[in-house]
Amino acid sequence: MKHSKNQIERRSFLKGVALAGAASLAPMYVPASALGLDGTVSPSSRINLGAIGIGARGGHDLGIFLSRKDVRFRAICDVRRIRREAVKAQADKTYNDNECAMYKDMEDLLIRDDIDAVLIATGDRWHTMASITAAKYGKDVYCEKPLSLTIQESRALAEAVNRYGIVYQAGTQRRNIGNFMLAAKIVQSGKLGKLTEVHANTLWPATDQDWYPAEPEPDVNEVDWDRWLGPCPWRPYNSKYVAGDWRGKFDFHGGGILEWGSHTVDLCQWAAQKDHTAPVRYEPQFNDDGSIAGHIWAYYDDGVKLVMRSDGWLGLGTCSARYVGEEGWIETGDSGRMAVSNDKLRSELKYFGMLGTDPTTHIAEFIECVKTRRNPAANANVAAQSHIASHCAYIAWQLKRTIEFDPVKEEFNDEDANRMRTRAMRAPYTL
Repeated sequence: MKHSKNQIERRSFLKGVALAGAASLAPMYVPASALGLDGTVSPSSRINLGAIGIGARGGHDLGIFLSRKDVRFRAICDVRRIRREAVKAQADKTYNDNECAMYKDMEDLLIRDDIDAVLIATGDRWHTMASITAAKYGKDVYCEKPLSLTIQESRALAEAVNRYGIVYQAGTQRRNIGNFMLAAKIVQSGKLGKLTEVHANTLWPATDQDWYPAEPEPDVNEVDWDRWLGPCPWRPYNSKYVAGDWRGKFDFHGGGILEWGSHTVDLCQWAAQKDHTAPVRYEPQFNDDGSIAGHIWAYYDDGVKLVMRSDGWLGLGTCSARYVGEEGWIETGDSGRMAVSNDKLRSELKYFGMLGTDPTTHIAEFIECVKTRRNPAANANVAAQSHIASHCAYIAWQLKRTIEFDPVKEEFNDEDANRMRTRAMRAPYTL
């Protein structure tokens, strides 16, 4: 287990208690909580958690971490004072104390020896950089999706996680949601026959560069605008970005394929047993009038077709996925409900009653993996591959032409596409 330092300190404490008791022949009281008795969790068995960049989704995640007896939340880092103070108040209320520390710069949190793991829920522009930095400090990471903004970032993150030996769980929680797990199991059991197509529910792909006008920068302790931007190109401050209206802006966001594809392309790769690779051909689709549509068709090297589309779904919830074989199909989504093509498949179904947006079981797996050092379901290697597939699709859509991709070399047959595998980072940030 990771907490070797804590375990040594606890063992030394108990040894000291025993020796002192033997010397004085007087009784020594040790609280039950220190020994993990009376339904409590001993300090040496708790995961000490910090958090970086907590907004709405991160707050939901944090609430689940705070509810666990085997987690102790120690510190919050956020470039916004109002968020730092809100998270501290939430933690202090949970523990009935005043011990949650606040930081503006993540390095001040990560350098702490008593932090085992971090929850990262910044805006997308910071996910890769913050995760790699945490890995260098030896912290395990639960990071909200998408994990990257480019192919290069995806690969750099996976390599850093492997190099530093940390546990990494991408916030693609549907790998631990019952209906999605059952659908993948049915595909992999061969009950659909030979798999021919997998369909991922995605959004309209485009981003824009319609930037908001400059506003006076706030005091750095209120909002550290430079750190908010991080590796993105410099641009003047506007409060709308900080309030959350950064989605859809090219510098800050990877577009609608990545937004949901980080979940649904991931589900398709998982069900099709393609976690080690990505499609080799990407074909943007066009409307009858010649305008580009929001759909992308992609093909794996064995001919299985990946369809990324926003419409034509059965209404089973957001982030739906459909798997098609020669003998039938199955579709499911965030409602927990499932649909199939025939009665024979219907007998395989069950209702789990858990929404696909709920990360409770996903966080539980992360905590268990931190303790056991097992690789979690949404580890950096599999998440990188599904993100790379999503990035490739968006590149093809932006170029408005079919492109081919070598998933081993991670190179295209198209020089324009190759230049789009990465983005320039503002100094001093670098991968």
